[in-house]
Amino acid sequence: MARQLKGTLQDLRTTQLLHLINLAKKTGTLHVYEGVPTGRDIIMGDGETKRPELQPGKERAKVSFREGKLIHAHSASQDGHLATVLHKSGKLNDEQYRVIREKAANISDKALAVRLIGARYVNQTDIAKSVQQHTLDIVFDLMTWSKEPFIFEEGELPGNDTITVPLDLENVIMEGTRRAKEIDQLEQELPNLDFALKFPDGPSQDKFKGVQLSVEEWRVISFINPKNSIRQIAKACNMTDMQIRQVVYGLMNAGLVELVKPIDTKPAPRPGSKPAKPALTAAQRPTINKLIDKIKKM
Repeated sequence: MARQLKGTLQDLRTTQLLHLINLAKKTGTLHVYEGVPTGRDIIMGDGETKRPELQPGKERAKVSFREGKLIHAHSASQDGHLATVLHKSGKLNDEQYRVIREKAANISDKALAVRLIGARYVNQTDIAKSVQQHTLDIVFDLMTWSKEPFIFEEGELPGNDTITVPLDLENVIMEGTRRAKEIDQLEQELPNLDFALKFPDGPSQDKFKGVQLSVEEWRVISFINPKNSIRQIAKACNMTDMQIRQVVYGLMNAGLVELVKPIDTKPAPRPGSKPAKPALTAAQRPTINKLIDKIKKM
């Protein structure tokens, strides 16, 4: 019978989870959800500190493993269709992508891969590298999350129609840790992705003269408008929070774009709102030691 491990990334960080899955050579899928406050508090180990209790909401991401190796990742905020993945990596041009998405809307990724290779749009290596990078982008972004509820379902794997690329977790953890340090700096520079962007005042034709930009940077620039938030641009470009921060930070440093402060539309608390429920007892609180012991025994 398949077993579950439940907790939050406040108790067990993504890096720790990956280490445990790697060491125990686990096969299964890690589901990570939006954290929905229950209105209650959790009492921490010192008996005095409290934090809001969170329950799983909508699924944000899921990551699959086979015998301790990373094989697949899906993010609710990104389009994981093979055509989109290949387009993002530059293996399909805009017109090829448009036609393929229209004609292959209901075709599985594996079936589409066979057709694209047969038509010589791409080769097997192109597909493997593009899917691998898409998987890594999601996992690296997940490694920056810090409070979301998760469930690890032992034995659960993606469907047979899904393209999987095995990756050693040791290298993923090392690179993800390095990137997490970079993102800490980027979050200080760009703490709010709900800001918009605009081009600096002045002759627009001079701004990009002699400037060499990546495909990702040109895509972001095409969506720059005070009406579009950075978060919306990221979604339109199929980018993670980390990727959009890297691109915007580079454009800002080059003097090509400027931040536009958003209007604060946060509503005031409604009169007569219900008070928070009583705090949980110490016996009810989750602990990192319990989670670690449980996954080792699975």
